[in-house]
Amino acid sequence: MSRMRKTLGTVLTELRNRRGWTLREMSEQTGIPVSTLSKVEHDRLSLTYDKLQLLGERLKIPMADLFAQQDAQGPAPVLGRRSIGTPENALRIDTENYEYYYLCTELKQKRMVPVVTHVHVKSIEEFGDYVRHPGEEFIYVVTGPLVVHTEFYDPVQLETGQSLYIDSGMGHAYVCGEGCDEAVIVGVMASSPEDISTLLPH
Repeated sequence: MSRMRKTLGTVLTELRNRRGWTLREMSEQTGIPVSTLSKVEHDRLSLTYDKLQLLGERLKIPMADLFAQQDAQGPAPVLGRRSIGTPENALRIDTENYEYYYLCTELKQKRMVPVVTHVHVKSIEEFGDYVRHPGEEFIYVVTGPLVVHTEFYDPVQLETGQSLYIDSGMGHAYVCGEGCDEAVIVGVMASSPEDISTLLPH
């Protein structure tokens, strides 16, 4: 039987309950207002990239572990692990620019973060500030065209089937190419163990 797709609100509620915190105590630990946390838990609001970074950093939880299943017990051995990602068990997070589907979230202590991203924003002006996070990032364009903006290079357009590997500490942004209403990419982000808590997909 398919498991219902977990939401960010469900993840946040489970995390708070496991620690025995009230919303106010969670707010004090994370620096995120009580009203914002309440709306997220009820799936009426999502957290922006910087707030998700803040959450992982303040709670000292790697981002790859933050979304792990509640019943996952202890660290799994690195060798022999397997996880099958499906649309039904992906964790969906919506932001102003992207619609993320985090895959294989039941695995803890991952060395990389896989995500399918639907891109809706159509210009860098509409996108806003560049995204930056430690590590490296690989993307493959499933549906394009996609325009990649970075702070050190001229914009480049990727067509369906093309890919890109970047230093994700460099400011970057993904927007739809001309004539594209929704670009879809598969991304994998990797970083050192001490930095992986900041990896979220953007």
